[in-house]
Amino acid sequence: MKSIRNLHDYPAGIPLPADEMVEFHAARLLLLLLLCGQHGHIDGLTKLAKLDFFVRYPGFFRQVCNHLGQQVESPLSSVESSMVRHHYGPWDKRYYHVLAYLEARDLIDISKSEARAFRFELTPAGKETAEKMTKMPEFASISEHMRQVKEVLGSKKGSALKKLIYEVFDEEVAKRRLGEVIQ
Repeated sequence: MKSIRNLHDYPAGIPLPADEMVEFHAARLLLLLLLCGQHGHIDGLTKLAKLDFFVRYPGFFRQVCNHLGQQVESPLSSVESSMVRHHYGPWDKRYYHVLAYLEARDLIDISKSEARAFRFELTPAGKETAEKMTKMPEFASISEHMRQVKEVLGSKKGSALKKLIYEVFDEEVAKRRLGEVIQ
C-alpha cells in the first residue's frame, strides 16, 4: 500500500489503483465508524470487518437483506474493493496498516471494550473529518449505503454477522480456500 504523500517518485506512466492507496481505505473506515458505529465506535475487529464487507460488496448486502426479509435499494452496485476468505469470514490484511495509519494521525483510538474486544473509536478530529466527508458529493453514495447497512445489520454482534455470512454465502465465502479472493 502507498500513501498519496509518497507518490512523488512513482512513475507517472504506471497506473496506480485507488485500492492500493492507504487514504482510500482510511476514508471508508472513518465513514464506517461514524455511520455504522454506535456513537462513533465499533466494538470488535470481527464486527468492523463484517460491516465493512457489506459496505464493500453491495450485491451481497442486498442478498442478505432479502434473506432477512428486508428490501433495500442501495445506491452502490459494484464491489468497491475485494476481500479474502479468512478464518472468520471476509477479511482484508490491510486493516492492520490502515487502522495503524488512522491511529497515528489521531483520527481513531483503539482500546479494549468492556467485553475485552478491541474498540475502534473516532477521536474528535476523526469525527470532524468523517462528518466533512458525509457532506461531500464524492461520498454521498457510500454514505447512504452505510446508513442502510447500519439500519439492517448495525445492532448485530460480530459473531452473529460472521454466522450470517457463512449461512447465506456458503459457496461465495465459506467454501473458498483461506486467502482466496471473494468475488
